[in-house]
Amino acid sequence: YCFLFFVFYFIMIHSDYTGYPFPTAPPVDPFAKIRVDDCGKTKGCFRYGKPGCNAETCDYFLSYRRIGADVEFELSADTEGWVAVGFSSDKKMGGDDVMACVHDDNGRVRIQHFYNVGQWAKEIQRNPARDEEGVFENNRVTCRFKRPVYVPREETIVDLHLSWYYLFAWGPAIQGSITRHDIDSPPVSEHVVSIYKYEDIFMPSAAYQTFSSPFCLLLIVALTFYLLMGTP
Repeated sequence: YCFLFFVFYFIMIHSDYTGYPFPTAPPVDPFAKIRVDDCGKTKGCFRYGKPGCNAETCDYFLSYRRIGADVEFELSADTEGWVAVGFSSDKKMGGDDVMACVHDDNGRVRIQHFYNVGQWAKEIQRNPARDEEGVFENNRVTCRFKRPVYVPREETIVDLHLSWYYLFAWGPAIQGSITRHDIDSPPVSEHVVSIYKYEDIFMPSAAYQTFSSPFCLLLIVALTFYLLMGTP
């Protein structure tokens, strides 16, 4: 053993060895972009905004998919503050379990749990979210997290194996605290949502609802015909 030690020592002092560097921390994986081509196939999606929009261009985007005993949610919205989804027994705000992704003053996106008391969102310390990740880029808040399908019976946390109306909201934040949502009447799912059924649902924003109604289309056709034909 002494012979091997001296051989090793001789090699080290007669080489350019400068010492082994300390191991460096592995790089942090960048936020994986939300895939929309999986919508309606391996996950359910809701898109609100311009027709044909995706997770990076919709005013609001949400996806959900089952992973074992969890449901993974992905949220994104055109905001510098927060984006959220609420689980409700009706289409109205009040008595709702809410998960929000909040952009704070340090540039981080944190996942918080709220409970709607009337028109006011109260933060709940018990947070069912795990495997949380979020990013603020291009003036958008985007996040991804999981929460259990089944939870012990509690008023502020719903069982996701049951079907709920989904409430969609986003808005500004002040010093990491959410404030009133951007629009007076945030979109709501037309029917209760089941995590066991994957759909790809598009909801046009107000700017596109006006021109997509049958009455407005008929009026536009009539006016166009009138202008082309002229008046006597």
